[in-house]
Amino acid sequence: MSGHTIEICGLSYHYPDGTVALQNVTITIPLHRRTAILGANGCGKSTLLRHLNGLLLPQKGSITIAGRPLTSKTASEMRRSVGLLFDNPDNQLFSPTVEADISFGPSNLGMDKGEIQRRTQSAMEQMEMTKLREKPPYNLSLGQKKRCAIAGILAMEPEIMLMDEPFSGLDAASLRQLLATLDALADQGVSQIMSTHDVDLAYDWAEHVIVMEKGGVLASGDRTLMSDVSLMKRANLTCPILVRLFSGLGPVPVGFAAARQTLEVLTKG
Repeated sequence: MSGHTIEICGLSYHYPDGTVALQNVTITIPLHRRTAILGANGCGKSTLLRHLNGLLLPQKGSITIAGRPLTSKTASEMRRSVGLLFDNPDNQLFSPTVEADISFGPSNLGMDKGEIQRRTQSAMEQMEMTKLREKPPYNLSLGQKKRCAIAGILAMEPEIMLMDEPFSGLDAASLRQLLATLDALADQGVSQIMSTHDVDLAYDWAEHVIVMEKGGVLASGDRTLMSDVSLMKRANLTCPILVRLFSGLGPVPVGFAAARQTLEVLTKG
């Protein structure tokens, strides 16, 4: 994909039951960065991600990804480059074995057997699923299911990865493993856009932040947005714990690594 942004203009969407999910969303999302979409449950985060993957199409407005319009005619092709991880991996896993599930995407694109095997093996190795290749996905733990679902996306070799609440329900070990995987993908140039209501994780992870409320975008920018008490309150979110801890002590460190350095300076002083 050429281009460096996703351009969303006047995007609106309501579900068949009348629920308004998005209202006139106009925003630019930078690519080749880690973006967190923040907001309370029901604010429209998941619906927005499903539009960026072409799973849902705009009822009003437009989406352009890296210079290419996303339409009913281009959605299928765009999904080859834009992968989506659902919040519940059970909605994404359906094959009899882990290996079959991971190979489904490349097989569905009609790739030759050698390329399918190469992509599947590479994705399994990246997500440490090789030893589980013959297991039925429904017998996996939640963390393993999420890793399997991500491997299925990686086998498509996407340029953009969308993730809907990817860390929900994970234990500490699975969380660390998934974060390490995302760091490796970022190093490979894969753009990452994540929805979450975990403000502390987003403050440590994201380079760009979008704050949503009731189907609209309240603000977007770097992580310092999350230190705006009135903005976060309006979005029914709390400020990150680092913002609250360091308030009044000088500049608030951005991320836990910076917080450790600041604490070292303060304790030595």
